[in-house]
Amino acid sequence: MSQMQTQSQKILVTGATGTVGRQVVAELLARGHVVRALTRDAAAAGLPAGVEVVQGDLTEPDSLAPALEGVTGLHLITFGGAYFAPLETGPRILELARAAGVRRVTVLHGGGPSPLEDAVRADDGVNWTVLMPVEFMANALEWADGIVASDEVREPFVSRLSAMVHEGDIGAVAAVALTEEGHGGREYVITGPELLTVGDKVDAIAAARGRDITLVELTEEQAVAQWRAAGHPEDVIGFLLEAYGDTPEVGRTVVDTVEKVTGRPARTFARWAAEHAGAFKA
Repeated sequence: MSQMQTQSQKILVTGATGTVGRQVVAELLARGHVVRALTRDAAAAGLPAGVEVVQGDLTEPDSLAPALEGVTGLHLITFGGAYFAPLETGPRILELARAAGVRRVTVLHGGGPSPLEDAVRADDGVNWTVLMPVEFMANALEWADGIVASDEVREPFVSRLSAMVHEGDIGAVAAVALTEEGHGGREYVITGPELLTVGDKVDAIAAARGRDITLVELTEEQAVAQWRAAGHPEDVIGFLLEAYGDTPEVGRTVVDTVEKVTGRPARTFARWAAEHAGAFKA
């Protein structure tokens, strides 16, 4: 169980403007730590007051050197650059981190092969923790336009089960691993507290917004056509068919990582829906 730290630490968060990165920043701030956020466009970061926003690029690791000064913990993502390609710069980033005195590193698993994650796992000079969240609750925001326009969700494989996780809980686990002892060399699968079908999620959003939503089940062919019309690349469509049509066991198995690491239960999808109800209203 987590113990709140009394001593403030300075943490560098990369990918700080992303879905998870913003939550890592928020959790660290809530715990009284100093946050330095790395972004390629500091002017557009839109991060909370008190965050030190610095410019840098993970594809150019030497640009991180000034940002690493005085930092005890480092949160990493595995993709970077304009096209979000897998980062090959892990060894140099870690070399700079060790030289700066960084003690703890978290890396957000990107869902596929990752040279950066491999470099982190192979490094015995820092206490590393790999974060492996399942489906994000925030993915439901993809339904917002359809719900607002026509009170509909159009999806295939509606009976599939997901242990989807609140992105804030990913941030909370990261914040603990970055600032407390006992998490080095760990791989944390992070899930929500329950298994949900697509219908369960739609019902929760309907309850949160105070208006019914119709769930329309698509065939596989209809889903592919919808995803293509939305501009999804073919490799993404292939991934969605695999992930939704035959969800891996890890994605449909609830584990208690959030409670073990943070000391409190994982947040429910009903709570997430209530927090984001405005996105689903006209």
